[in-house]
Amino acid sequence: MPPKNAASNSFDWMVVKPSLEEELTLERSVRSIEDCDNVDVLSQLCVAMARQQWHQGKLLKQAIGQISLLEAVLSAGEQKP
Repeated sequence: MPPKNAASNSFDWMVVKPSLEEELTLERSVRSIEDCDNVDVLSQLCVAMARQQWHQGKLLKQAIGQISLLEAVLSAGEQKP
């Protein structure tokens, strides 16, 4: 059961709030990619990122499905008298 002072929107946990350090790390990675002139390296990076994005998307879809199921079970349990 969520705390009584929890936000009313049950999807607030999905909002990404990176720390300053995380934003700077990402920016450093982006600039490194932008500065790369080697087409072969960029091609390999794109392939790796496409594979990673597919895997993470699949994992995220499964995780959200599991969370939704657990929330439905929890909600049904709370509604019993």
